[in-house]
Amino acid sequence: MKVPQFLPWIGEEEYAAIGDCFARNWITEGPQTQLFQEKLLELMQVRFGVFAPNGTLAIYLALRALDIGPGDEVIVPDFTFIGSANAVEMAGARPVFCDVHPGHCQIDLASAEKSITPRTRAIMPVHIYGTVCEMDAVVDFAHRHRLLVVEDAAQAIGVHYREQHAGTFGDIGIFSFFADKTITTAEGGFVVTNNSAIHEKLLFLRNQGRKERGTFIHPEIGYNFRMTDLQCAMGIVQLEKLPEIVRRKQEIIALYRQLLQSVPQVRFFAPPAHAEWVPFRTPVFCERAHDLMTFLTSREIESRTFFFPLHRQPAFRYLQDDSSYSHSLEDGHFPQSITAYEDGVCLPIFPTLGIEQIEYVCATIREFYG
Repeated sequence: MKVPQFLPWIGEEEYAAIGDCFARNWITEGPQTQLFQEKLLELMQVRFGVFAPNGTLAIYLALRALDIGPGDEVIVPDFTFIGSANAVEMAGARPVFCDVHPGHCQIDLASAEKSITPRTRAIMPVHIYGTVCEMDAVVDFAHRHRLLVVEDAAQAIGVHYREQHAGTFGDIGIFSFFADKTITTAEGGFVVTNNSAIHEKLLFLRNQGRKERGTFIHPEIGYNFRMTDLQCAMGIVQLEKLPEIVRRKQEIIALYRQLLQSVPQVRFFAPPAHAEWVPFRTPVFCERAHDLMTFLTSREIESRTFFFPLHRQPAFRYLQDDSSYSHSLEDGHFPQSITAYEDGVCLPIFPTLGIEQIEYVCATIREFYG
């Protein structure tokens, strides 16, 4: 039996929605984009939002709207996809890595505290694996240190902390609609804020330095960060599926827990208190994790590692030679990030994953541990 890591849940409804755009002969950013935006703002209960081509560019757009650039530092969890830190580089600033909590891998503010310098402008909590950081503590930390808060909620659409939607606690937040996210437009991103001045900057930045199309007078420098009605028509259908996606993913996690409860070598990811969890992956901490993944591959089960620590990324080695960069990249500063990579396994999860497939995955894990 083959079990993929992920398959997007798309079908005739999405295909028909895209076809309607062709029938209307409107395939660029237009009425479907506007409707998708309205539905997202209603879901998140946030005032303003603009689209971006993908999650990484959404973060870049957010940073630029906050005037973060050369000479600035942004605190980023060491445990996240590299796009979070790459966007900081794109803006001309420097990422500064901090460790994460054991168990749920969200940002560790005690570690972040040690990273504060006069150049620190912002902190970027990343809502990892479909849950939410302890945002009341993050916001208090930011206020205490006079920092901006850029929420990377790429994996957290439809997820709440203390009944408030992820991505809406800070100055600005971003989401991703890549194929493996909870809902998808194939590629795409969304930037949200409750600040009208930040929203104004976003409008100029994403549309070639003008607020409206059709004019060739550009008051500011801006770029093309638009999406298309083809993508947004698909997104509207996906958004209608969101309650069912959430239900199915939670049922899958419950079944994994049931079938693996007798395996002491496997420990489940546990979201923070007061945080919802719509699993982006099925993250578990395992003994001999990388050997287990090799065994799963031999049985045609696709698993994934946890994120590779950013401080160990070859792409960021140059920071060690940057005389203006006063932060250590030694392993000793990031024990939980390293442990998560060494012990973490992402098991398959997607809305159409079958019960027999889950049973096969769990039986294979039990076989590996004898």
